[in-house]
Amino acid sequence: MAQPAHRLGSPIVVAVLLAAVAVVLQALLVPLFAAPAANLAPRDLPVAVAGPAPAAEAFAARLAAAQPGAFDLRTLPDPAAGDRALRDREVYAVFVPGPDGLTLRTAAGASPTVAALLTEVARGGGVPVRVVEVVPADPDDPRGTGFAAGFLPLALVSVLAGALLALLAANRPARLTGLVAYGVLAGLTGAAVLRGWLGVLPGDYLSNAGAIGLFALATAAMVTGLGALLGRAGIGLGAFLLFLVGNSLGAVAAAPELLPRPWGDLGQWLPVGAGADLLRSAAFFDGAGAGAPLSILAGYAALGLLLAVTGRAAIAITESAPADTEKNRMVSNSVA
Repeated sequence: MAQPAHRLGSPIVVAVLLAAVAVVLQALLVPLFAAPAANLAPRDLPVAVAGPAPAAEAFAARLAAAQPGAFDLRTLPDPAAGDRALRDREVYAVFVPGPDGLTLRTAAGASPTVAALLTEVARGGGVPVRVVEVVPADPDDPRGTGFAAGFLPLALVSVLAGALLALLAANRPARLTGLVAYGVLAGLTGAAVLRGWLGVLPGDYLSNAGAIGLFALATAAMVTGLGALLGRAGIGLGAFLLFLVGNSLGAVAAAPELLPRPWGDLGQWLPVGAGADLLRSAAFFDGAGAGAPLSILAGYAALGLLLAVTGRAAIAITESAPADTEKNRMVSNSVA
């Protein structure tokens, strides 16, 4: 017997609609990832000029006039003050003009991309330039590509762990135990791989493990918490915000000041940006500048754990109430 035409056509219509939705999603994701990378340029990038006041102020004025809005400039009395600012993560580089040319003192550990960009800026002035790496990148990863590439799977696996715990953990104690265990193990293992195996991460092992573990816990806990609160839609929302948006705006391979505004600043409020920032502080700067990213990640971890505890409980109560009512009604009828 022939089926109605609308029934024969409905699977085709659904398939075409799914294809259209996929294309719309692609059209949104391509600029989300490509636009920030294609528009990298300094925007209020913190740098300093060190030396006697007249010479330093004159050089800073020339630098500001050459690239308006590119730099957040400050002047310092001498190179020693500049080195302290570099080690405290207050600036990315220090220009030191002198009678024999220009010295550029850099902190490539904060961003090899920024250090290379500022080296080009210094050499474009037509004077001899000497580059001094005060806080160098890891010698086995001078361009920072290993650091950036190694951070991507940390984010991906953390989202996956959070999703699995939201879907498979049977109760609140199991979810909490799983999240804490994942954070500890991810930190210890991630630091061992990046530092000991690949050699792209200097610094103290336990400090690096703590930074990675807190990032992993914050990311996984938020995905689990959103899943507990909103179900499968919450897991999808968490994956989209924390992984897709977070990776595109995190500036792990560059610096937030190189991204168009306000995306660079926004990216630092998401776990990927804050996690990479915290790990750089732990690995290259002995913890300097760790306060803000540490607070952000701790906030995500606390909120995620809270949602993981309360969200599922609220859903369970809502879903079990009709069943309990029906059970009570059946018991009452049998008694009657």
